[in-house]
Amino acid sequence: MKFLISLHINPAAMDTLSDEEKAAIGAGHGTFIEALKKSGELIITQALVDPSQAAVVSVRNGQPVVTDGPFLESKEYLGGFYLIDCENKERAIELALQIPDTAIEGLGVEVRQVMFAEGQLEA
Repeated sequence: MKFLISLHINPAAMDTLSDEEKAAIGAGHGTFIEALKKSGELIITQALVDPSQAAVVSVRNGQPVVTDGPFLESKEYLGGFYLIDCENKERAIELALQIPDTAIEGLGVEVRQVMFAEGQLEA
């Protein structure tokens, strides 16, 4: 079963951390990635740039509209993700609990099963 583990960042929470704490988070992710590779459960992981560098794309009245910056006004933003393949949801949660972000208030880790990965949805 495939699961997306998404990492949600609250900039205010990150601002309260020392450089050493931020480095520990990075090191923890490195350890987590190596463990997932060793177990064969990692499909891919990616970190995303700050939402201020995002582009929002939509079509209004038949015309494309592209604006800079994040779409939603919120405290948190998607900072990255892990796509994993494991036995079940319980295992996905067990893995997610190893991510250092889970120990920091203001950072969120969400586990969601992938509904489909290739092809079209069937009606």
